[in-house]
Amino acid sequence: MELRPHYRTIVLSDIHLGTTHSKVDEVSDFLSTVNCDRLILNGDIIDGWHLRKSGIKKWKPQHTRFFKIIMKMMENCGTEIIYVRGNHDDFLDSLVSLQFANIRIVKDYVLESNGKHYFVTHGDVFDKVTTEMKWLAQLGDVGYTLLLWLNGMYNRYCAKRGKPYYSLSQAIKQKVKSAVSYISDFENVLVDFARKHECDGVICGHIHHPEDKMINGIHYLNSGDWVETLSALTEDENGTWKVMNYTDISEVITYNQKMTLISAAS
Repeated sequence: MELRPHYRTIVLSDIHLGTTHSKVDEVSDFLSTVNCDRLILNGDIIDGWHLRKSGIKKWKPQHTRFFKIIMKMMENCGTEIIYVRGNHDDFLDSLVSLQFANIRIVKDYVLESNGKHYFVTHGDVFDKVTTEMKWLAQLGDVGYTLLLWLNGMYNRYCAKRGKPYYSLSQAIKQKVKSAVSYISDFENVLVDFARKHECDGVICGHIHHPEDKMINGIHYLNSGDWVETLSALTEDENGTWKVMNYTDISEVITYNQKMTLISAAS
């Protein structure tokens, strides 16, 4: 009896393993309940910036569990792993173009889906703040960490009252005009790049803002993150893409747990 939903492709980005705010347990629970032919880890999976500051003491057993689950997917399902480096895991630059077993480490990737071509990139190379003003990006990272701390405090308050998870930090960013403009500019730059390179779509992460929409005839997809939005991109057997948020994923996990108990009892 098959209990796990199967996807042609799953895209995850911005898990930021090694940071306090990484929702590694949630993303690991998700991966442990699905099968896929291809898993794209689209940058900032490991947060090298924070690990360089704090050392390996920030590396926890649950971070190792995440990679053990991926290895099990490779072993049991033959899942292909495409690891696209991001700005926070730029320590992988020296390993780019490396391929071993089912794993490839790349700077970018072109995915063919039902005759369409998608340019896959983390997205940091299209962000002037991270490429031209790294000091400003790191300064912003400090403020962002503070915002995430407030977000955690708020959600612990909500959890005690039985309320669902809410991304306070995302809500704040969507109300700040400069943040809205930044997201729009980022999307348009990527769409223009995809068009110039004769791609039908672009798949990215980096800005922690999940999205699935058409922009001037180009399919723009952003997988979001596992710090704030807790989201992933999935592609089914028909080539249909979907942004899955944590509410959807929680339902999948709960359903699979129930079916496992029923199967064990029968």
